[in-house]
Amino acid sequence: MKWQPGLRASIALTVVLVTFVATGAVALVTYRLQVGATLDRFSASANAGFDSDVQQAHQFTVKTPTVSSKVDQIADYMKGRLGLSGWAVVNLNGRAGQVSDFEGGRYSSVAGSPGMEDQWWPGWLIDQNRQWPRKATTWAEIHGDTRLVLVGEISPDVMLVETYTTKKLDAELAQLRRQLLVVAIVVVLLGAGAGLLAARRIQRRVRIAAEAARRLGSGALDTRLPVHGRDELADLATSFNSMAQRLSESIDQLRRKDEQQRQFVADVAHDLRTPLASMLAATESLNSPSEDDRERSTELLGTQVRRLSTLVEDLLEMSRFDAGAADFRPEQLDLTALVADAVDLSAPEASISVESKGNVHVVGDPRRLHTIVRNLVTNALRHGDEPVTVTVDGTGPGWVRVIVADSGPGLAEDLAPYVFDRFVRGDRARQHTEGSGLGLAIAYENAVLHGGRIDVSNAEGAVFTLIIPRGTTNSPD
Repeated sequence: MKWQPGLRASIALTVVLVTFVATGAVALVTYRLQVGATLDRFSASANAGFDSDVQQAHQFTVKTPTVSSKVDQIADYMKGRLGLSGWAVVNLNGRAGQVSDFEGGRYSSVAGSPGMEDQWWPGWLIDQNRQWPRKATTWAEIHGDTRLVLVGEISPDVMLVETYTTKKLDAELAQLRRQLLVVAIVVVLLGAGAGLLAARRIQRRVRIAAEAARRLGSGALDTRLPVHGRDELADLATSFNSMAQRLSESIDQLRRKDEQQRQFVADVAHDLRTPLASMLAATESLNSPSEDDRERSTELLGTQVRRLSTLVEDLLEMSRFDAGAADFRPEQLDLTALVADAVDLSAPEASISVESKGNVHVVGDPRRLHTIVRNLVTNALRHGDEPVTVTVDGTGPGWVRVIVADSGPGLAEDLAPYVFDRFVRGDRARQHTEGSGLGLAIAYENAVLHGGRIDVSNAEGAVFTLIIPRGTTNSPD
């Protein structure tokens, strides 16, 4: 089974890896730069010393009486030279002393320091000085030691060879490598410690988030995470809290919907039971031998059938709203005329005044607006007292208001937030068995379908205000 590191291990390993790579890269670059600088200083020092030796050896051979050959003079001078790893003389001039042998493309030394007197030198290195009177430089392995080799002409065809060992330089670089290694190890260890601390801190916050998620999943909807700082974990905590808040609101809404659904079933059963019981009693009375009993039963049966039909139609209308399948056919209409017709139809015998002001022309579905006004007027008559006034206010720039006010006791404060819910009835409303509790809910859904709303307040009685746009869905001021 493939090993999968946890969050803490992943963070720690990542920090260690990054620290190791960064430290190694810095150490390598530092070492390379130091090596380059050291070699440059070493070469510069060696070249300066060699140039001085070539010049001094030339002057020594010129000033010294010629009791011996130039090769011997140069050897005498170089024997007193200190600080060299080795020196040698290569002579190709027969008049200057012993001539160097040439074999296999190499020249032999005719004089030199101990261990260098029998050394052989590459022909190209010597010939370079013969063709171009200048110094030649190369690196060579001599007696197991890496040395910088410099060749320069003291007099025609007489070359001085000096070698400078890198043992001290190698020791310094080895010391530098050890120091850089120690520094790298310390930095990696410190990085690992910092990584573990950071991983522990992050893991602790992640565990808190995981525990909060488990509590939220178990039903503790008030669970929230503390928000510290502005990093990604703070964003996670903020997002978690927003999610928990939305989830809590959604569940509360679902609970309310569920409660409404149960109440809906109970109310429907209750409202259906009453007319059905009356219809059953009336049906049984149809067999009575009394003509009066049969007439009363027939009248009662017709009344309950109409009530049942109205209830079923209201339920079907609410189901269409819930399914988003409500038919909406807007057209240009005069709202005052529509309101007057709805008032006459819903309360032909009541004394209801209809007032109008401003521009009352709107674009809407006449059937649904008719239903809204009719339900509001019916509600005012059933649950309020006369006189009832209906005002059509078209003075607003983009909105028209229909205000239905009664002279009753007004709306109870505890009922106001739920007055447009389905099957909601006040204490006084329960005395009217002909109501279903769906009229205001249907009116509100029709208002929303027009892009408007219905507000409710208390003045000298209950005041219901329908607000609809003239033909747009802009919100009113």
